[in-house]
Amino acid sequence: MTIVCVGDLMVDVVARLPGPLATGSDTPAAVTLHGGGAAANVAAWLAELGEDAMFVGRVGDDVAGREAVASLTSAGIRCAVSVDPARPTGMCIVLVDPAGERTMVPSAGANAGLGEASFELPSDARLVYVSGYALLGAGSRQLALAAIQAAREVDVPVAVDAASSAPLAAAADFAQWIGDDVVLFANRDEARVLTGEADPATAARLLGTQFGEAVVKLGADGAVHSSGSAVRAQEVDVVDSTGAGDAFAAGFLSGRVAGASIEDSLSRGAACATRAITRVGARP
Repeated sequence: MTIVCVGDLMVDVVARLPGPLATGSDTPAAVTLHGGGAAANVAAWLAELGEDAMFVGRVGDDVAGREAVASLTSAGIRCAVSVDPARPTGMCIVLVDPAGERTMVPSAGANAGLGEASFELPSDARLVYVSGYALLGAGSRQLALAAIQAAREVDVPVAVDAASSAPLAAAADFAQWIGDDVVLFANRDEARVLTGEADPATAARLLGTQFGEAVVKLGADGAVHSSGSAVRAQEVDVVDSTGAGDAFAAGFLSGRVAGASIEDSLSRGAACATRAITRVGARP
């Protein structure tokens, strides 16, 4: 039974900075290439956890795209990836400071054309995860909505990540797009945008009431579920926080599809996030 992950795939150019950027000059840093993109990251973590994962996305007709798909396939992930004839594969510059906090400079590339592709729900789908980036991008939204609708028609559960607070704040129709029967993941800032509440527990409860079920991810402070259940984050040395939220979502969803309790699912999510932040890059 397959968990289908719909949305973005990126090539991450990760620069681990030794200190503040020397604006207008040079800041030597260790620079490495990694797989990225929220939906692709979730698929990779699900595969690492032993789940049957499928990724639906779009790449450019270039070496970067072919290598990105090959990387997912080699991890045991089924890929339904369309090729954009004009746009390059998406890329993201990730600046990681000495504390492990990341700042991203993304270029969507072929991800912006995802809506030009078609979606077919596999017959063995047991959950569909949709990256918020796919919903928030005008050029990818059509396919993201089609995936949600296809799942809903056959009573396959849907999970959605709110993705990013700035575009979310400008998306007045976000609630209408996803409906009231999904599992929604949001970080502290995204939850505040959607509810107006600064308190994560209150925001989680409101999100659950509106959307069905919700998890507010709090980084070093763990996460809180709309039921009131919460998990604390393990104290570790943070190397790179890129993809920690994606890892959390994968761990949580793996628990939920296995019939685990909310508390156990939260713990699984936190364990994956901890693994993510103790290494460079967004994937296992």
